[in-house]
Parts: sequence; C-alpha cells; structure tokens
Amino acid sequence: MKQSAQHPFHRALPGPVWPVEQIKRLEREGADALGISLFELMQRAGEAAFSQLRERWPRARHCLVLCGAGNNGGDGYIVARLAQASGIAVTLIAVEGKHPLPEEARQARQAWLAAGGVIHDPAIVWPGSVDIIVDALLGTGLQQVPVTPYAELIEKANQHPAAILALDIPSGLVADNGTVPGKAIMAQFTLTFVALKPGLLTGKARDYTGQLDYHALGLESWLETQSAPIERIDAGQLAGWLPPRRATSHKGNHGRLLAVGGDQGTAGAIRMTAEAALRCGSGTVRVLTHKENIAPLLAARPELMVQEMTADSLTNGLEWADMIVIGPGLGQGSWGKQALRKIENSQKPMLWDADAINLLAISPDKRQNRILTPHPGEAARLLNTSVSEIESDRLHAVKLLVKRYGGVVVLKGAGTLIADNQGALAVADVGNAGMATGGMGDVLSGIIGSLAGQGLSLFRAACAGCVVHGAAADVLATRYGTRGMLATDLFTELYLFVNPEISNTNQ
Repeated sequence: MKQSAQHPFHRALPGPVWPVEQIKRLEREGADALGISLFELMQRAGEAAFSQLRERWPRARHCLVLCGAGNNGGDGYIVARLAQASGIAVTLIAVEGKHPLPEEARQARQAWLAAGGVIHDPAIVWPGSVDIIVDALLGTGLQQVPVTPYAELIEKANQHPAAILALDIPSGLVADNGTVPGKAIMAQFTLTFVALKPGLLTGKARDYTGQLDYHALGLESWLETQSAPIERIDAGQLAGWLPPRRATSHKGNHGRLLAVGGDQGTAGAIRMTAEAALRCGSGTVRVLTHKENIAPLLAARPELMVQEMTADSLTNGLEWADMIVIGPGLGQGSWGKQALRKIENSQKPMLWDADAINLLAISPDKRQNRILTPHPGEAARLLNTSVSEIESDRLHAVKLLVKRYGGVVVLKGAGTLIADNQGALAVADVGNAGMATGGMGDVLSGIIGSLAGQGLSLFRAACAGCVVHGAAADVLATRYGTRGMLATDLFTELYLFVNPEISNTNQ
C-alpha cells in the first residue's frame, strides 16, 4: 500500500491559522473586498492546483480526478478541464449527492462538460495507466466517517501506485482538529487554499498531508488585515523572540534556573533538563536532587550547581531563582510530594512537568504563574478522561486545560499546541517522529525554563522553547534519519536556534 510522503522539515507557510467556519467568512468577505465572485476564487484554486500538478509531475500523461458533491469537487472539475486542455488524458469520477451542487461547483461542472469532458460513475473500473490522482472528494466540510462511495474511492486511491495531490485537505481528515474518523486519503502533496486549517498541522495530519503547500488565491494583502485566532510558529520567528546579547552582558543577566527532581534511579531526567537549560543560555542552573545523584551529575556536567534537596536548600533555592522547573524524575512518593508542596506556594514563574503534573492531577489547583507541559497521557489524567478523547480534539483539550489549571499549557505531540489564559493559541509546526523517545520531554522543560528565566513571558518562552526543541530535532532527522535519535543528541544543535542571528550551513 502506498504511504504518505514524509512531512517536510522546512517550508514557507503563513503564520495565521483559521477554523473552517471562519475561513468561509474570509472567502466571502475577501472576494467582496477584491470585487470578485466566489466562482472566480474557485477558478483561482483550480488554476493553482493545476499549476502545481504540472510543476511536480511535468511528464504526467493521464490524470484521475475524484470529485465530490461540494465545492471541493468544483475545484476538481476545474483542474480536470485545465489538464484536458493542456493535452493530458483525464478520467473524472464524480459522486452525485442527494442535494444539488453549490452554485460555484455547478458552474465548474458545466464548464467541464461544455469542454467535452466526461463524468464517470464511482463504479467504473479504474484505468491502470494513471500518473497522478487528484483528490477533490470531501474538502473541509467533513465531520463524520466517510460513507459509501467515498470510503471506497479513498481506499482505492490509497492502494493505487499513482501519487495523490489533495486539494485543500486530504479527504477524510477533519479540518478543524486533524482527526481521522474513518478512511482518509494518504496524499503525497496537499495544496490548501486561502488559509491554513488547524487539522493540517496537528492531530493525525502528518500521516496524511504529505508535503503541505499553500495558495492565498490573491487574498494575501487582505488577509494581512485580519486577526487569526491561532498562530502557526516555526524557526522563522525565533529572531524576533531571541535578540542577540549585549557584548557586556554577564551570567547574572541571563537568568537563574532552579531545577528540582531526580529521585533515586532517575538522575538522568533532571540532568537532561538542567543541561538543556545551560545549552539554551541560562546564566546559572542549580539542581536540587536526591543525594545519591550529586556525584554523577557533577561528573557528567560540572557546570551545574548540584545540591541535595532538603527543606533548607528548597527555601534558599526558591529565594535565589528567577525561574523554577520541577517534575523530571521527581517521582510520586513522599520525597517528591514534599518538594511540590513547598514549591507550589511560590509566586515565582515555574514550569511543571512529568510527575509534578501527575501529582497535580491528584490534587488539582489553578494558578497563573505556571507552565504545564503534558503529553496526551498526562493531559488525560489532568482532565480525568482518556487519551483517545484528548486526541479526538487537541485544540479543545488544550483550551480546557488552561481553563481548569490556568497559566500556560503546552500539549505535546505532533503539532504541539501552546495556549494561555488570555486566549492566545499557537501550533508548533516543527518536529518529527524521531522525537518519540524517552527524555525528549525533560529536554523541552529545560529549554522552556531557560528562556522564561532569560526574560521571555511564559507564553513566548513556551512557544520559542517548542520551536527550538523541534527545529533542533529536525536538523538531526534530515542529517541522520528519525530512527535512533536520542534526547541528548539535541544538545549539539540547540545553539543554532537559540542564537538565530547565526548563519549556519548545517541548517
């Protein structure tokens, strides 16, 4: 069975991300602002898709176009007409809906027929000489499991050896949350129109979109006047968040980070957090840990200040610190609980990860001076639900976590989401499957904690930290592949991204 193309690591995509219902408004108001019709927008979408088809498959001789019973199908009719006019053989299969086509799609269908095009029933035997399949079946309107004949067409397309170009979004992928309730197209390329949709960037999106490209259909200038509810972030924003340091700065200017964790047998977790903070520019990092971990941590990284965690060292550490990170290797025993009880009353900015989150799920509270960094399993415990429920709508989950626990929440996963108590919401469009290994979350906590200690707001530190973390992993993945990546491998690449003014040929 044909597999989706690997999600690319560096692309030029816009920052704003819009829910589907708001995109419909953008299309109407944008077309009005330009003095054009919605059919003209559809025509532009079809032209943009055909242009990509010709660019990516210049030797294609036979194109199979799958059209649905909505406006996504209208895009497909236009691509088919343009392909046929250019000398490409076209087989077009259309699903006839129970209701008439929308006006714009009806016009596109009539233009296809007027040009001598033929519409085939889904039951047709597919030609074997197809070079490219164009998916224009369901678009962004999907809210449920694709039914017959859509499901059969999707499955046949996935099994066919030809590459698939999806228009707007792969059919079967839910545009607002990236879930896949049933069968879904596994595209090699997806061209989305007008604006990015959340479901293209989070959830299961990366398994289905292949390479994601974007076309604004001439609405670029008008769209810049609109305020999007979600921000797509990547390494391109780092220069604006992390300016170069002053030549006369010293370690006291760059934050004092207190890292608390590492019960017996878990020294590695707090060591990775603390070293990540140093690698990202913290002036000084103090580790409070189990006494058995002191010698190994100092031997591994002598630049750290390491002490046994006691009531006195916690009191002194809290007074000293600009930023606190607690959780990696903390455990859920009495040792970890005592530390958390002491720290939770501090008014200093802090980040809770790992077992600090698990303990929070047992005794919930709400505070605004805290970043939480749950993975889906931890998020499920915080919300007393299942992992599948979290993953069924990650955007809803991260908003609910902020509402219940306050502060800033980083919901980790493919398309990590960052939300705060002021309504800000971002999706980190970085990272890869190589990061699915132990210790990555510990490194992320150190990165975010370091940047917050250096003066970034909690929300911006979380955004920048997620981008630095994922972008460093992407460098490693492009160089060595995704299998076998270790969390500590990121240490050699972090400096490239926390110093974005550096031009490095390895990127």
